[in-house]
Amino acid sequence: MTADHSRAPVLEALEEYHRRGRLGFTPPGHKQARGADPAAREVLGDAVYLGDVLASGGLDDRLTRGRVLQQAQELMADAVHAEHTFFSTCGSSLSVKAAMLSVAGPHEKLLIGRDAHKSVVAGLILSGIEPVWVEPRWDAERHIAHPPSAAEFEQAFDAHPDARGALVTSPTPYGACADLRSVAEVCHRRSRPLIVDEAWGAHLPFHPDLPSWAMDAGADICVTSIHKMGSGLEQGSVFHLRGDLVPPALLGMRADLLGTTSPSVLIFAGLDAWRRQMALHGKELLGSTLELAAEVRAAIEEIDGMHVHDRGDFCGPSLADDFDPLPGIIDVSGLGITGYQAADWLREQRAIDAHLVDHRRIGAQITHGDDRETTGELLSALRDLRRAARDLPAAPRVEVPPPDELRMEQALLPRDAFFGPAEDVPVGEAAGRVAAEMITPYPPGIPAVLPGERLTEPVLRYLRTGMDAGMHLPDPTDPELNTVRVVVPE
Repeated sequence: MTADHSRAPVLEALEEYHRRGRLGFTPPGHKQARGADPAAREVLGDAVYLGDVLASGGLDDRLTRGRVLQQAQELMADAVHAEHTFFSTCGSSLSVKAAMLSVAGPHEKLLIGRDAHKSVVAGLILSGIEPVWVEPRWDAERHIAHPPSAAEFEQAFDAHPDARGALVTSPTPYGACADLRSVAEVCHRRSRPLIVDEAWGAHLPFHPDLPSWAMDAGADICVTSIHKMGSGLEQGSVFHLRGDLVPPALLGMRADLLGTTSPSVLIFAGLDAWRRQMALHGKELLGSTLELAAEVRAAIEEIDGMHVHDRGDFCGPSLADDFDPLPGIIDVSGLGITGYQAADWLREQRAIDAHLVDHRRIGAQITHGDDRETTGELLSALRDLRRAARDLPAAPRVEVPPPDELRMEQALLPRDAFFGPAEDVPVGEAAGRVAAEMITPYPPGIPAVLPGERLTEPVLRYLRTGMDAGMHLPDPTDPELNTVRVVVPE
C-alpha cells in the first residue's frame, strides 16, 4: 500500500481536538492558554499553548486507539526508506543513547569514532559500555577532524572481535561525510549493527545532489535531528531502524527507559509537518537551497581574508568521503582574527548569529528557510566584518596540538571515572592525572577530554589558550578551568 504523504496525522488530530472543543481536566495546567501568564501569552502567542495538549488522553484517547503517533512514525519511516521510526522530544542527545543501549550493555564494547558528540559520551557514562575509540581522519593543516574510514573500523574490529557494533558520526557539524556503505559492509560481514549519528543530515534523503544518508547506505540505526537542518522545533529528533540485527521492540524498550512520559505534542507536530513538507516538496525546496548556497559561497569567497571550505578542502585521500555544502563553514583566519571574535562581532554589531565557532572558523548554515533577503544580510555583515577586523584586538593564539598529541590514553571506563572518587586540582598540576569529567568546546560539542582519559599537557594547553581566546566550555566543574576534576588515585 502506497503511503499518503499528503497526510499529517498529528496536525490533523490537533485540528480535530480544537474543532470538537475538548475540555481537559488533565495536564498541561495552563488549560489551553487560559491560565498562562499574560506576559508569556503576549510574547509567545496563544498558538503555542493551543498546540500544547496531552498526547495520550488528549490528542489521542487514553489507549491511543487513534494510532495518531504510530501513523506519523510510519509515514516518516516510509519517507526515508526505514522500516521503523521512533519520534523523540528530547533531541538526538536522547535518541543516540537509546540506539547505543540497544546494541551494547554494561562492560560490552562498542566501536565509536572519537569525533563523537558529548551526548554519546554521556551514554557511555550512563550505560557502562566500554568504548573502543576509532581515530578520525585528521587534517593537520586545517585543524579539523573527518569521520573515520571503513578501513579504520575494519582494523578496530580485528583488534576487538567481541565489539557489539559500531557508531559513526556523519555528516559532522562541518559537513564532512563518511563512506557509510563501506562502513556498514564492514559491520555486516561480522553480523554487527552500525549506528549512524546523522544529527546534521535530516535533509539528505530529499535531494539527489546531497550525500547519501544512513538508511540508503545500509546502516541499521540512524539518529537524526529534525531541528538542525530540517524545519522541526528544537528538541525534535527521530531514530530510524532497518534490518534484523536490532529488534524494533528492543530499541523501543531502550528508548522508553530514557524518554519522557510527557512528550510535547508541539514537537511531534513539527516532526510530522516537516516530513510532509519534504516528502511533497523537498526536492524543489532543497534544489533552490543548493543554488542559493552556491551563490552565497561564491560571494563569500570574493571577500578578502575569508574562505568557504569546499569539497577540495574536505575530500580526498585520508580525508572525508563526501561533503555537504549547506553548513557553510567560513575560515576567517586570513583576517587575522579568530572564529570567536568573528562570531561575537557579528552578533553584537549586526545581530547575526553564527552557529559553529572554533579558533579559525564560523558556520553560516543555509537551509530551505533562507532566501536572498536573509543571505543578503549575512553577506553585508561579512563584508563589514572584513573592514572592522583590522581594528579588532590581536587574535590570541590557540595552541592546537598536532594529531599525535591530541589523543589521550583511556585509562578507565568513562562511567567508572565519572562516578568514582574525585578531587579538583590546579590545571597546572593535572597532566598525568585521569580526568573525572568531560571538557567540551561548544559548539560543535565534541569533547576534547573524556572521563577516564589520562590528561596531557598539550591538550590542557589547548583548552587554556582556547578559553583565553573565547572558547566556550559548558561542562567542566570549574567554568574558568583554573582547576580540573580528576580521579583520586587508589
